[in-house]
Amino acid sequence: MNRYVVLVSFTEKGAAAVKDSVARAAEFAAEADQVGAKVEASYWTLGSYDGVIVLNAPDEVTAAALVLRLARGGNVRTSMLRALDPGEFEKVVANL
Repeated sequence: MNRYVVLVSFTEKGAAAVKDSVARAAEFAAEADQVGAKVEASYWTLGSYDGVIVLNAPDEVTAAALVLRLARGGNVRTSMLRALDPGEFEKVVANL
């Protein structure tokens, strides 16, 4: 499994329906489970982004499709980052 950090910003539609965002997050987690991925954590944040999702997925295609489906709902804009744990990053820097 690969870990991804998804940065989330509410759209105008999402801000208007902010009271439903916890339920939408649960729906997203259920969708992830159905395709073999797992939402490790969901956080609502204050600052430049309105939320952060930590997603574990078997590959980039699965992760990207999930995040695009989330954005397609029109409540949020997303930015996805691949996150490396210490062991994975050690492998990267070993090649420098």
